Formats: sequence, C-alpha cells, structure tokens
Amino acid sequence: MRMRVPAVPARDTGRTAGSEGDASDNALGEYLRRCRARLDPSSAGLPVVAPDRRVEGLRREEISFLTGVSADYYGRLEQGRERNPSVRVVEALSRALQLDPDGRGRLYRLSGINPSLGPDSMPARVHPALLRLLEDSSPAVAYALSPCLDVLAVSRRAQALLSPLGSESNLVRALFTHPKARAFFAEWPLAAAATVHTLRRNALRCPDDIDITDLVAEMSARSADFNGMWESGKEADLHRAYGTVVHPDAGRVELTYTSFSRPAAPGQLLLVGAPSAGSRSAQALTYLTAMSALPRGPLPRHA
Repeated sequence: MRMRVPAVPARDTGRTAGSEGDASDNALGEYLRRCRARLDPSSAGLPVVAPDRRVEGLRREEISFLTGVSADYYGRLEQGRERNPSVRVVEALSRALQLDPDGRGRLYRLSGINPSLGPDSMPARVHPALLRLLEDSSPAVAYALSPCLDVLAVSRRAQALLSPLGSESNLVRALFTHPKARAFFAEWPLAAAATVHTLRRNALRCPDDIDITDLVAEMSARSADFNGMWESGKEADLHRAYGTVVHPDAGRVELTYTSFSRPAAPGQLLLVGAPSAGSRSAQALTYLTAMSALPRGPLPRHA
C-alpha cells in the first residue's frame, strides 16, 4: 500500500444555510415524496411484479434498492427525523429519482449542502484529530481507516510494512483479492474474520454510507470467502487480526496493536502497532523503513 500522509485541508462540510424558501418544517421530506410519486418501477428500470399495483410512484424499499441507502434511513428522511444526509446520499437520491439539474440543485439545497459539491468533490479524508495522533505515533506502524476500511493515511513504517500489498488501499479488497494476502498475513483467517466483523459493525453504525454498501455488494460477488463470513456474523478482535505478518524482505514481524477513535470523526479508526523493544521485529521494521527511503531505479554506472 503506497500511500502518504495527506496534508490537512481546511474543514469544510459544504453545509449551507437556508432551506430553498419552503415554509414547511419538512421541506426535504415533502420534496422527496413528490419526486418518488412521479416515478414508476418501469421508468426506474425495476420489474413490475403486480400489474394491478395500487401504490403511487415508487415504494421506499425500491428507493432503497436503487440507492443503497437503507429503507429505514430513507424513511427518516421523508418523515423529517433525519435532515442532514451526506453528499453521497444526496447524489444517489438524485440519480434514483432521475432529477434534472434544477431538481438536483434543489435537493442539495434542501439538504443544506452547496449544490456545486458532488460525490467526487468531497473525498474521504482522515480527520485532523486522528491525523495528529498518527503523526505523534511515530515510529510505530500506524494507519487511519475510513468506515469502509479504506486506508486514508499511513506512517512511514506502515507504508514500508504494507508494501507487498502494492497499490491496493482498501483492507477488505487486499485481504480477499490480493494474491499475496494469505502469505503476508500469518493469521489470515483471523484477519479476514475481524475485518469483515468491523465492516459489518460500521454498516450498522453508518446505514447511509454508500461506500460500505457498494463494497459489500462487490466483495460478495467476487469472493466466496467474504460472502460466507459476511453471512455468518462471526465476531473477531481487530487488535489481534494484523498482529503478525510475513514480509518477503524482512521475514516475520510481530506487533501489538491499539486502536483510537474520536467522536468528531465517526466511523474513522486509527490502528497503531508496535513491536517489543529490542526484538527482531523492531529491527525488521527499522530495516524496512530504511530500505523504503532509498531511491529506486537502476544503479549508477561507474567508469
């Protein structure tokens, strides 16, 4: 995983004041209902099971299917019990409801979001509080994870240690699809089970997270092992999951992990792993970090 610690941009949620001038206390919910009522299953690309269907427009469950947002969460949006959907949720709703540019802009404004923002304009970022912890953790192995277990930032030692996994920056994909994963993680079954358990827990905590929904769908289709673990509901300890790895250039490296989270960064997690002082694993990490700092490429030619 070749990643670098990103610079911390100014925190901007993109939230705007105002609600499109609607007098209703639930303008967002009423707008969603009107847009939903204008569509039917056939126009949304859904099968029409009952020809004598009496429901006007799409059902909430059908909106849930089209967007990946849970039906319960979508229901709360319509009822006004949830008023601040994320950019990704608003964009998914805009597509599912087939809104034109004006309708999309209105949905963004009713959600309190600047319409100029889109799903790609707010990339996942490590929260500054966790980034400070990561920087303070040097020289340990440390990496910050998003709710869908994307690696958002790493310490130099973590980057050196995880180098056999190449450019893959998602732990779930790395564990279940990378050809070297089972040899790299000495306790692969534990690592895989703990990773799936953490992803499932995050899915329950963040029901509107499109990235988690998409990842689960993707991995269920790509990996029978993932699908079986997801369905089993087995629990496993993430702190022990990545404790021992076998690096092709440094051999077996054993670490003890601690995790950190912050209320200001819901769903994000910082994992910090440290070897025993003076151990072979500590020496191996020092070696890998030093080697990763060397320039790559052909050796200079001498006359």
